[in-house]
Order: sequence, then structure tokens, then C-alpha cells
Amino acid sequence: MTDTPLRAAIIPVTAIEQNCTLIWCTATNRAAVVDPGGDLPRILAAVERAGVTVEKILLTHGHIDHAGEAKPLAEQLGVPIEGPHEDDRFWLARLHEDGRDWGIRGVAFEPDRWLAEGDTVTIGELVLDVYHTPGHTAGHVIFHHAPSRFAQVGDVLFQGSVGRTDLPQGDHKQLIESIVTKLWPLGDDTAFIPGHGKPSTFAHERANNMFVSDRALSA
Repeated sequence: MTDTPLRAAIIPVTAIEQNCTLIWCTATNRAAVVDPGGDLPRILAAVERAGVTVEKILLTHGHIDHAGEAKPLAEQLGVPIEGPHEDDRFWLARLHEDGRDWGIRGVAFEPDRWLAEGDTVTIGELVLDVYHTPGHTAGHVIFHHAPSRFAQVGDVLFQGSVGRTDLPQGDHKQLIESIVTKLWPLGDDTAFIPGHGKPSTFAHERANNMFVSDRALSA
């Protein structure tokens, strides 16, 4: 649809099949790459196919499959990195070591801008709200574009599941709280792209997700 202000394309990257996402403003053709964990040639090819100009990189959190090649891509494109929350400094500092362990290139860095609850990020004329959603990692954030009823939620929520919390700084109770208090109020009609797997809607997850459906949470 050409009349929508926001468009998004999923670019699966790394052996972990992480959903790197290209989001762009249809009025300006200015774009952001969200969570470029690896496979930069694939990401750059998607940018070229879309015919957009990348103006920044956005990160939901600091895990290797989401942030491993953010710094090299930023340097190649000459753009800043925004996000995640500063509580993920721990993960960004160890990207090289984690990359070696996972067989993924990892380059440690600090972003040009840490993000916090209540911040906004811009992509062309788009303004996305930032929510701090700890639980999967301490500094995880999500991005929400209210006019499009769209959210980029990283590894907080998946179709049929939720983010893992068994890694350092993970907290299952905190993750569920983030979903219930930060995601659900954005509206059942909100469609979201997760960090892995297929897109879904909050309504679908509230009805069917075995971890955070209304029925599961009331049990």
C-alpha cells in the first residue's frame, strides 16, 4: 500500500534467523535498519531493492544476533546508532566474545544515543515512541508507531511465545510485566514484528499465546 506512512521489510540474518527489519517513511524514502545482527550484504541488498536511504540504525537490545554487526554497518553507511537502553551496555561490550562463541561476527561498541522510556526516534517524517521493556535483557526497548498501529518488539514477544530469560540479566517475571504493562496498552489492533518468527498482533497473542494470553495470566 502506497498510502501508508510506514513500510517495513523483514530481512532474516544469521544462522539464528533473526528478523532484522528495514523500516522506512514512504513520504521521504528515509529508512532505519533495526537490529542488524549480521549478513550485511543481504541487508544492503534489501536497502537497494527498497530504493530507500538509510539514515540510522536502531537496536532493540544488545544480543549478538541483533547487534553483532551494527557498528560495521553504521561505519559503512555513515549513520548513527540509536538504542538500546544503557542497561544493555553489558551485552554490547561483550559482542566480540559472544560472536566467537556463536560463530557470528561481533564488534563491540557504544551507540551514539542510548534510549530510555519516553524517548522518541525519527525515521524521515515518522516519529516512533520508545518503551523500556526489560526481562529478556535489562536494557531491551521496543519501538511503536501509533498512527500505523505497528510495533517492533525485538525478543520480548513472539507469535505463540515470549523471549527467553535464562541468559544473564534475564528475568521472567519482569518480562511478563513488560508485556502486560507496556505492550498490551498499545492496543489489540497493533501488529508487531518480533525478533524471530512470523509477525502477529497483540489481539492474537492475548487470545492464543500460552504464556501471556488473558486466560493464561488469569489462571
